[in-house]
Amino acid sequence: MLNISKNSVSKTAFENLELHSLKTLSTPKTGRKLAWWIRIILILLVIVMFLPWQQNIDGKGAVTALNPQDRPQNVQNPVGGQIQKWYVQEGAFVNKGDTLLTITEVKDEYFDPNILVRTREQMNAKQAGINAYYDKVAALDQQVAALKNALDFSLQKARNKVRQARFKVISDSTDLLAQRRNFEIATDRVARFEKGYKDGLFSLTDLETRRLKIQEDNAKVISLEQKLAISRNELINSRVELSSVDAEYRKDIAKAMSDRSSAVSSVADGDGELSKLKNKYANIQVRRDKYYVLSPQSGYIVKALKAGLGETIKEGESVVTLQPNNPRMAVELYIKAMDLPLVAIGRPVRVEFDGWPALQFSGWPSASVGTFGGTIEVIDRVTSKNGDYRLLVKPDKNQEAWPEPIRLGAGAHGWVMLDNVSVWWEIWRQLNGFPPNYVEDQQAEKGDKK
Repeated sequence: MLNISKNSVSKTAFENLELHSLKTLSTPKTGRKLAWWIRIILILLVIVMFLPWQQNIDGKGAVTALNPQDRPQNVQNPVGGQIQKWYVQEGAFVNKGDTLLTITEVKDEYFDPNILVRTREQMNAKQAGINAYYDKVAALDQQVAALKNALDFSLQKARNKVRQARFKVISDSTDLLAQRRNFEIATDRVARFEKGYKDGLFSLTDLETRRLKIQEDNAKVISLEQKLAISRNELINSRVELSSVDAEYRKDIAKAMSDRSSAVSSVADGDGELSKLKNKYANIQVRRDKYYVLSPQSGYIVKALKAGLGETIKEGESVVTLQPNNPRMAVELYIKAMDLPLVAIGRPVRVEFDGWPALQFSGWPSASVGTFGGTIEVIDRVTSKNGDYRLLVKPDKNQEAWPEPIRLGAGAHGWVMLDNVSVWWEIWRQLNGFPPNYVEDQQAEKGDKK
């Protein structure tokens, strides 16, 4: 060019400029590398799709004790009272039978320090009254026996009197019949003597003698009839006396039996009251032993639910929370109701504890780090309040032991291990919302049809 200007244009316009956008432009070689990487990643993904995957059911829960006796419990005082002294503090270890605290009495009926002596005196007095009633029953038994003997004797005597009266009636009846026969004979003789007197065979003196004789026989008949009537009345009176003797003695016997029944009833009432006094005496003895609240088993004092001295507590009220020593650890997991048919007792479980470093691959348990093995021990028969079913998982003895620092109540996450499938099948199942073990169920149905 003419080179009129001082600025030369012989050089490229961009040689003296530094442009960042131009420097970031890639060359075709970089694109080919990216394509190779994409191909490698796709190949790896395809390979991963055919890797085995273990199906599982996850659930959340917390650490607990397998046995109910090993779980935290509230120690309750059996009797009401006022706190007198504490012997433990929170976090302390206690053995079975150690004294936790003592209480004093607050009911006025137990204030008397000699209440056991007083109750024993009442029992002795009541026993003496019962013995007296027993003696009365024995005396009434003797009285009844004596009355029965007297009744037998009096009845025998009255029967003999009736028998004698009957014999006398028979004798008088016989005499009356004989006298009436004599009177009839005398009457016939008088009639013959009157005829003979008219015929001149007998004298008037003989006739009058016969007439006197018939009058005497008639008088004897009347006398014997009266005597027979008296004998019959005596027989009736003896029979009435026999009945009255039986009624009188039976009345006395009935009265004695009534008195005996009253005495037996009094004995029964006394035995009942004595039994109540014995029960009261035993209750007082046991109550005095309950003034000391003892530890039901060895463990740690977690928390004191009552504080201070002089505080009044009711009977059956919780005073401290005790965590038993050396509990059999377990994890309670909650799973959905739809997953319940897939689990069974003895199924393997992988457990992850809160606060314990872990890296869990649920489909590849062998590659997991920081998780621990377990097996299902209990499956609840009913749902819990949240609608899920609870599983109790115990440690697997054939795998690594659970960490000792884990305590009851710590959070936990678990996976119930099921069957092995391919990764692509598991992804397909998840996308379609099928339950685990779907492959196995289909294969089982085909086998049943065959």
